[in-house]
Amino acid sequence: MLRTVDLTKVEGDCRGLMPRAPLDVARATEAVRVVVDDVRDRGVEALVEYSRRFDHVVPPSFRVPAEVLAEAAAGLDPGLRRAFEEAIRRRREVATALELDADPVPVLLADGAEVGLRNIPMERVGLYVPGGLAPLASSVIMNVVPAQVAGVTEIAVASPPQVDHGGWPHPNILALCHMLGVTEVHAVGGAQAIAMFAHGVPGVCAPVSLVTGPGNIYVVAAKRLLRGIVGIDSEAGPTEIAIVADDGADPRFVAADLISQAEHDPMAASVLITDSPSLAREVGRELEQQVATTSHRERIRTALTGQQSAVLLVRDLDQAVAVANTYAAEHLEIHTRGAAAVAARIRNAGAIFVGPYSPVSLGDYSAGSTHVLPTAGCACHSSGLGVRSFMRTVHVISYSAGALVEIADEVERFAMAEDLPGHANAITVRRPR
Repeated sequence: MLRTVDLTKVEGDCRGLMPRAPLDVARATEAVRVVVDDVRDRGVEALVEYSRRFDHVVPPSFRVPAEVLAEAAAGLDPGLRRAFEEAIRRRREVATALELDADPVPVLLADGAEVGLRNIPMERVGLYVPGGLAPLASSVIMNVVPAQVAGVTEIAVASPPQVDHGGWPHPNILALCHMLGVTEVHAVGGAQAIAMFAHGVPGVCAPVSLVTGPGNIYVVAAKRLLRGIVGIDSEAGPTEIAIVADDGADPRFVAADLISQAEHDPMAASVLITDSPSLAREVGRELEQQVATTSHRERIRTALTGQQSAVLLVRDLDQAVAVANTYAAEHLEIHTRGAAAVAARIRNAGAIFVGPYSPVSLGDYSAGSTHVLPTAGCACHSSGLGVRSFMRTVHVISYSAGALVEIADEVERFAMAEDLPGHANAITVRRPR
């Protein structure tokens, strides 16, 4: 089911051999530009038109009433509610313990010369929760919890209206918003939701400073188009998993984990990196057996047979690590002997799942880690969504008169060297007369 790419004789950079799906964001951006501009210009009238066209339903109101959120929470199955509560608890605990940056102690550069750092939460953010092939209620937790831990003042959530739910977003999404205390929820999806967040729609939604959350290519295109008007977390593409495995890996586990991400989207990428041809064959047999029993078998088969998915056959574990770092997977699992030591050698990955009992599915829901992660190789320069994503770093400079005089000569020389005498004069006028 997975094609095989033999890298065993490749020396040096193998970047051009990585399995990737074509993702034409530029073309989608041109299609989205009309929607974005229309929402800016016509507001509610445009939201009505695009809800009818794209979601096939116009919600009773674009902002979901508080009583609808409460009803969704009250209607949760008790077992599902406990699962939601535990996922929230773990994500909040990890965010608070590992990701919340306290203001560091200022640096004293000289007597009276101090530079400090303040981490200031954003005032208002817009969080997007997809509702297409799967209503990703877990994305509510992954977006809202770190924003709350960061101290964001106003949190607005948007998710597509659903024909099957009276025009409101999926009840699980609404229930989680209620459980997390989010009262501003909008039944708006796709590019029009991103445009609403960026430009604001009078009477519906005020503009935000930052938009976060995954979505389809049109959501990604809208983010690209509006970046600069509003901050964005990333241009996330279809989900992906890479698994580094040796001949000691359990082929059942490997196959199940490859399938778990292929289940998301026909464009999802599932990649096995191994130095064991026998494991690759066993995983292939397991894939055939396990895919046949799943409810989304056509979607999964499309993803697994696409050009974005493959077995990458390597010489040894050293090359496996090098290939994994080149691929820079959104999710990277390590199924090898000494998995922790191998994981320590990984530099480029959105999240690393160490050992056979740390599957990506755990991270998608209840590991406590974030599941909003960089895709398409962007893990070599970008990080997942966390507390710091919702904060701005501001330097605070405090010099006394004496400290300024002490450095004045150097600053004036530097300014004149750049032919900026006004800069120099701003120092000079402060010298004692």
